[in-house]
Amino acid sequence: MESKNYNCFFQLATDIIGGKWKSMVIWALRKDIKRNGEIKKMIPDISQKMLTQQLRELENAGVVERLVYPIVPPKVEYKLTSAGQKLIPILEQLHDWGREYAKDNNIKITKDPNCVLE
Repeated sequence: MESKNYNCFFQLATDIIGGKWKSMVIWALRKDIKRNGEIKKMIPDISQKMLTQQLRELENAGVVERLVYPIVPPKVEYKLTSAGQKLIPILEQLHDWGREYAKDNNIKITKDPNCVLE
């Protein structure tokens, strides 16, 4: 990750995982290793270009690890690092907060099998 001056730890954390897609990518990888196409299926609204960019940024930050297998055709998979795994309880709490907020404010959520905690 590039060197940057931060005013507080929250600013650093939101810089690493903030934005529209990064937390969704982390959420998609929360249970196991996935290939690019599997992540794309879990986040259908993200463009391939944006997914690649987000994976690279998360990799540079040390949150996601890119696994390259030396075979033909090339096989690439992604998994959370130990730093990325530490984000899962935080994202689970955010998920639960969203569920409660939707319930309290009568907001309908379309059920998505990729967004279910087991």
